[in-house]
Amino acid sequence: MNEIAKNDYLTCLLNSFTAQSVDILSHESQQNEKLSWLKQLRAEAIDQAGQLTLPTTKDEEWRFTDISPLAKLPFKPAKAYSALELNDIQPFLIEEANNRLVFVDGYFAPDLSNILGKDQLIIGNLSSLTTHPVTEIKHHLGQQIQLKNNIFTALNTAFLQDGAFIVAPKNITVSKPIHLLFIATQKETTNYPRVLVVGKENSEITIIEDYVALQDSAANDSYITNSVVELNLAANAQVQHIRIQRENPNAFHLANSAVSLDHASRYQATSITLGAQISRYDLNISFISEAAECAVHGLTMVANTQLADTHTCIDHLKPNCTSRQQHKCIADDSSRAVFNGKIIVSPNAQRTNSSQSSRNLLLSGKAQIDTKPQLEIFADDVKCAHGATVGQLDNEEIFYLKSRGLPELVARNLLTYAFGAEILDHIPVKSLKHKLEQIVLNQTQSS
Repeated sequence: MNEIAKNDYLTCLLNSFTAQSVDILSHESQQNEKLSWLKQLRAEAIDQAGQLTLPTTKDEEWRFTDISPLAKLPFKPAKAYSALELNDIQPFLIEEANNRLVFVDGYFAPDLSNILGKDQLIIGNLSSLTTHPVTEIKHHLGQQIQLKNNIFTALNTAFLQDGAFIVAPKNITVSKPIHLLFIATQKETTNYPRVLVVGKENSEITIIEDYVALQDSAANDSYITNSVVELNLAANAQVQHIRIQRENPNAFHLANSAVSLDHASRYQATSITLGAQISRYDLNISFISEAAECAVHGLTMVANTQLADTHTCIDHLKPNCTSRQQHKCIADDSSRAVFNGKIIVSPNAQRTNSSQSSRNLLLSGKAQIDTKPQLEIFADDVKCAHGATVGQLDNEEIFYLKSRGLPELVARNLLTYAFGAEILDHIPVKSLKHKLEQIVLNQTQSS
């Protein structure tokens, strides 16, 4: 590993990794020589992490998001310890989800999890499955996400141990959603959630990726979540991906997702960002074959001094693919929201049909929203459009509601809620949608 002395955060993590990794890798090698590929993957990630630094606002992709407070935090990796019981996480459970994988501070919690779908799915903790469907994991793990030039994915892979692993077999439709619940409980630590989802030909599943903190244990404490999600969809596979970030208001949340779409596959995503002091979500979607489709919806609601940054890149590499994207930000108080959405149409991607909409609502004169839609088109037979707006509540709409007898404050709250609720309509899980509607409604009740 290269010598590093770049800042407290990286130095602390990489020093802690040196000691931790020796035990982990030595143990794995003794258990199973077949896991040498995993050892090699981690070694590559360590090498990449050692060559990189934390991004700053001088980097174009991070110019709106100052994460310098993170660099001052010597937060070591979280320990594998949990005293949680099922009653502790009851408020976060989703009644429609038969299958639930729970991770506490990044470590699998079998006593809190519920796995019923083994007759339909390959599902479980990544580390315990590495000796079973090793070819599946080896073929896909670390293949969608880019380690190069991304310090956070490199660190996640370097510390890779537990994680959610799901394979939807060929021609299988799983009607019930699968809940992946990531709970933070340890203060002043870094945790590394990891997810790998593989949809085989003609399969269909719904995934709920949910990041929470226990209010009574972490309300005033900070921690760092650094997550990586990889999804690979084979021909005609379909995935509904719901992502909810409702971390502690003092947390740092850094997340990277990568999606690969084969022939005629369909990916539908809804991302809700509510928590964390500073959060950054990167989503990269690649069309690797023809006739695939994606629909991406996002809602960011921030207040106080929160900063939430969403970066997406939809890469049309093949012809006859369709992408639809709609993202909304609502910023109150002195908060800041960022949306950067890039669509790339490669020279071979003729007959691409793509649209992107970024609509944003400022509720305070001190709040700030930066939106940057980008289209890079290198083909000539395409249909592409994008648009962005940043504004305040419509005075005519407020006047109309007041004329119907509503006080001005109620009218403002109602319009703010309606603005965000449009994104929630894309969530197909009834109880989860209802919970999120209540959360959004509560956050729009200014006084």
